[in-house]
Amino acid sequence: MATDNAEEAIRTIAAFTNCVNESTLLDLAVRFSEVYKNLAKTSLEHFLVTPVTALPTGREKGKFISIDVGGSNLRVGFVELMGEPERGLQNGIEKSYEKIKRSFDKTWPIGEHLKMDKAEDLFTWIGDCIAEVMTDALEGTPASVEPPFGDELLLGITFSFPMAQKTLSEATLLPMGKGFAITSDLDLGKMLRTGYARHLVESSTNFANNPTENQSLSKKGRSCRLPNIRIAAITNDTVATFASLSYAVRAVPNSRVAMGLIVGTGTNATIPMPLSELHATKKKDLANLEVVEIVVINTEWTIRGTDKPLIDLGIKTLWDKALDANSEAPGFQPFEYMTSGRYLGEIVRLVFTDLMSKDPVARLPVLLEAKNALQTKFLSEVVARADDDTVTVELERKFPSREKGTFWNPVRVKLLRGIAHAVQQRSSALIAAACVGLLDCVNDIRIDSATQNDHATSGNNEPEELVIAYTGSTISHYPDWLETCQRWIDVLVAKGSIANTSKRVILRESLDGGIIGAAVLAGMTDKIA
Repeated sequence: MATDNAEEAIRTIAAFTNCVNESTLLDLAVRFSEVYKNLAKTSLEHFLVTPVTALPTGREKGKFISIDVGGSNLRVGFVELMGEPERGLQNGIEKSYEKIKRSFDKTWPIGEHLKMDKAEDLFTWIGDCIAEVMTDALEGTPASVEPPFGDELLLGITFSFPMAQKTLSEATLLPMGKGFAITSDLDLGKMLRTGYARHLVESSTNFANNPTENQSLSKKGRSCRLPNIRIAAITNDTVATFASLSYAVRAVPNSRVAMGLIVGTGTNATIPMPLSELHATKKKDLANLEVVEIVVINTEWTIRGTDKPLIDLGIKTLWDKALDANSEAPGFQPFEYMTSGRYLGEIVRLVFTDLMSKDPVARLPVLLEAKNALQTKFLSEVVARADDDTVTVELERKFPSREKGTFWNPVRVKLLRGIAHAVQQRSSALIAAACVGLLDCVNDIRIDSATQNDHATSGNNEPEELVIAYTGSTISHYPDWLETCQRWIDVLVAKGSIANTSKRVILRESLDGGIIGAAVLAGMTDKIA
């Protein structure tokens, strides 16, 4: 690459890394906090109330069937909540026994035909999958023995799609997106019950309107006497992530889950908030309003309006603007377009192809010219992990040179890796600033915009852990993403205010949060109307 182009490459990469510094990120966190406070009070698109008006105590008990319906896969399994863990000695050290037991988990890909067919076909298939897991769990139980689950099991559902919800056990499915053709408003609980009803031994008006459907039961299902299901909880993936880890962390002294975070294909966050901080109309559908103090909020922190701090601080680059303008929904989720897995690869591609267009001897591979040709998964699994020789081979295989072996030279491979690293570092840092801003918004920590203090945690008192429960492919699997985000959270909390001396904010993975969180909420039906 010519000298002037090398200098251009350095300036380009700096456009993404210039904001990744203590001063700018502190300023950004303060501005995010102000924006979040304003949106909670004024916007009907952001900071949406969920029916979750109580937090897990860690004492919830019971056995539940849980399902997690995502954009690509369906998961079904049993979750048993053990309540307060038993304690004992192991090698002389006191240990807490497991609070959550899992069994008979199964995962299925959601076929394209199910996404495109009638809603009834999709939910009949989901009902079949629930029945298959039930049958596996009950197989071998003699007909003369009472079913181990009784006649009815509580069902918890995590549904990663838009829905309108007034109570925890009911939801109206809205147009789904993510490749699904379902567009009409549907009663989610009713659709699921109907899909499962044909697997019951005896017809029941609660679960099927057509008694003849029960004649289609498989021989295997009939011998296992499947129980009825009662839908106890329906929630979205971010709230489920929060609830799952909240339940487990209740057993850990001096620690609480303060926030739920997803950074995968997209990004979102959930956080408990006092009702007093919310727009008045957001409270009208809550049951027992007079006794509700806090409610778990779905922030929708990527939707239009949340990117004002990024604009004001000049953090958006011309490539971010180009990606936004050419997205499926320009202007709709501008913060997500800069930070999440669906878009990072495209940002890298736009930057790289722009630089190559200024190199008079570069002939860009044809396949790299296509929108979204460079996937974030490829950056994560290959570009960020492998050695230079392997990356070169994989790039040539995926994006072959117009003249074999002439494009992907060491300089261009290094450039692509440098751009990808800068985009990833910025993504991590921006999410860190947003997390700290959100925690400041609800007064869990403080950021003093006028003063930034160097200080150490007091040695006399163990700091309180504020846990951010996280999940998602980007934060979990992209090399260095999690570590970078945690490092900047540490810096921003420590430098934000002397008042944070006794606190530490820590990212902790909520494994299988969709399945576990749905069960936890199902176990809280006596606390949430």
